[in-house]
Amino acid sequence: MASADQLFLHVIDPVAGESTVLLAAGARITLGRAPSNDIVLHDERASRVHAEILSAPGGWLIRDLQSRNGTTVNGETVVSERPLAPGDLITVGLVQMQFGMGEPPTGAGPAVGPSDTICGDVPAGAAEWMASITHRRARSGLLEAISEAAGSAPRVGRAAADLCRLAFALAGTDDARGIARLALDSGLQGTAASRGIVLLPTRLGDAALDRLTVDLLTPAAVTPDPWPGAIPHAAAATVLLTDEAVLAGGDGRSGGPAASIAAPIRSRGRPVGVMHLDVEAGGTATPDDLEFVMAVCDALGVALDNLAAREVLSTRLATAADENERLRRRLGEEESMVGQSPALQGIIGQVQRVATTKATVLVRGESGAGKELIARAIHESSGRRGHPFVCLNCAALSETLLESELFGHEKGAFTGATERKIGKFEAAHKGTLMLDEIGEMSPAIQAKFLRVLEGHPFERVGGSGRVQVDVRVVAATNRDLERAVTAGDFRRDLYFRLKVVEILVPPLRRRVEDIAPLAEHFLRRFAAETGRTFRGFTPELVEAMQAYQWPGNIRELRNVVERAVVLSQGEWIDVHDVSLSQLALPGETDRGGMARSGPFVPTTIEEMERRHVLATLEAVGGNKTKAAAILGIERSTLDRKLAKWATV
Repeated sequence: MASADQLFLHVIDPVAGESTVLLAAGARITLGRAPSNDIVLHDERASRVHAEILSAPGGWLIRDLQSRNGTTVNGETVVSERPLAPGDLITVGLVQMQFGMGEPPTGAGPAVGPSDTICGDVPAGAAEWMASITHRRARSGLLEAISEAAGSAPRVGRAAADLCRLAFALAGTDDARGIARLALDSGLQGTAASRGIVLLPTRLGDAALDRLTVDLLTPAAVTPDPWPGAIPHAAAATVLLTDEAVLAGGDGRSGGPAASIAAPIRSRGRPVGVMHLDVEAGGTATPDDLEFVMAVCDALGVALDNLAAREVLSTRLATAADENERLRRRLGEEESMVGQSPALQGIIGQVQRVATTKATVLVRGESGAGKELIARAIHESSGRRGHPFVCLNCAALSETLLESELFGHEKGAFTGATERKIGKFEAAHKGTLMLDEIGEMSPAIQAKFLRVLEGHPFERVGGSGRVQVDVRVVAATNRDLERAVTAGDFRRDLYFRLKVVEILVPPLRRRVEDIAPLAEHFLRRFAAETGRTFRGFTPELVEAMQAYQWPGNIRELRNVVERAVVLSQGEWIDVHDVSLSQLALPGETDRGGMARSGPFVPTTIEEMERRHVLATLEAVGGNKTKAAAILGIERSTLDRKLAKWATV
């Protein structure tokens, strides 16, 4: 039991746990990371010899030994030295030490004298090994000496040549064991050592300094093979714990080495392995040999880092290639033009012919007929396929936003423009820009758009810099542009500039031969996505689908099949599994609420027009843009008619 006036240090180390050091009068206790200290601090923020606690005539005091990160007592930094009183809390990094008097705290571990060394993770045999150490190094200065005085000293010149040969050899090796073997051979040739071993973790990424033990290390290279005797665990543990290379002298008797060199192998600045060399009796090892081995180990660490980076990159590239190929297959399935009708074959021929030119293309057809698919097919068949394909729906944006989306804007150009934004034209440089619903573009935007089509540069909204792009434009619309030109809603010069090559996409109801192949295509796709298995469509359903008019075209067919895949319970998809709309076809009046029943009732043309417009608007859920497109009139014309009828 300790006496009432017994002084002690209660050490709380997150790595080594709790311990107590008894203090005797006249003693001097050193603190630091090096195993030679009286109290070993297992924290990277501690210096090799960090501080000392010593007995002075006036009492005990602590002295900071110019450490890197400093020492605090009760939260105050120790400038040079500071007196200690019972109860003071000393902190170095995460390690805490309480200076106390009397009975040590319970659970603090056995009390040891000041001459005992607290080495934590150092295994048995370390004390004997450390006692034989004659030189220590934290970093090699040999590489700096080579750069400053190359050729001025024979030793430096030979080392430079050896390290240069090693660097070239390491660069051509693609496995860890081969790299370790080359480094070990270089270490043996550059010193008087006759045997050596390189210890590395099985997986380099698994080794972290805060949990690294010798048990993680396995021989990666040995000379001679096999290694005679026991693996030098004590030397490896000392090097890993201190991150220092050591030169130790032996007696050379009983077959033991006359000297040994052990140096850390660092990965990303942390010690993860050890190279150990033995010099037999009759040989000598000098501090220059220690420097050389450290330089070899540094080169070995860099080579291992590069190898690990190459392996990670190769894995990522392989994964990315697989994912890219999968996405390409998926994209190809989604964008393939499926069908066997003469109309579709004619479109495919047009696409192949126009793709090799720079001509602007105007694709016309009803909504959902596949205009964007044709535009993408033109892009993928052209020399621009390696560059962006950008789509923009002109009907979905107001005039101001459409101008910003097309040409971009500068910071502060309008409210909400908090930064510069490039437009779709710049984004599609060297590629293809597909503009859907081109007939909805306002006259002001049409004029600026025409200049860009003619090859002139443009300016971003709110900017003055001129932007020149190389973009192929494919425009699409379901409107009657000729009627819009006649009505003055669409520029005549822009109409002719767009209509260099025109591709007409017939509605699905005029391509009956394509309905069954398209339905089968969508069935396979959605069945694969949902993980379900179907044998196909019943003959009754195929007949019903071919008889249906498909006012929504391919888009409607796709949605009908997707719904059937989700809701169908059997192996075959039948008529009762699908739901077909009663929406009128574009341009039709007898299916839009105007069908006659009962005796004839005389009605004016204006009244018939009103009923037809209102029925069409109701059929599309009140969407004026869609209703105007179906009616073949401008949105503004529809607004005027509705306003007029509202006042009647």
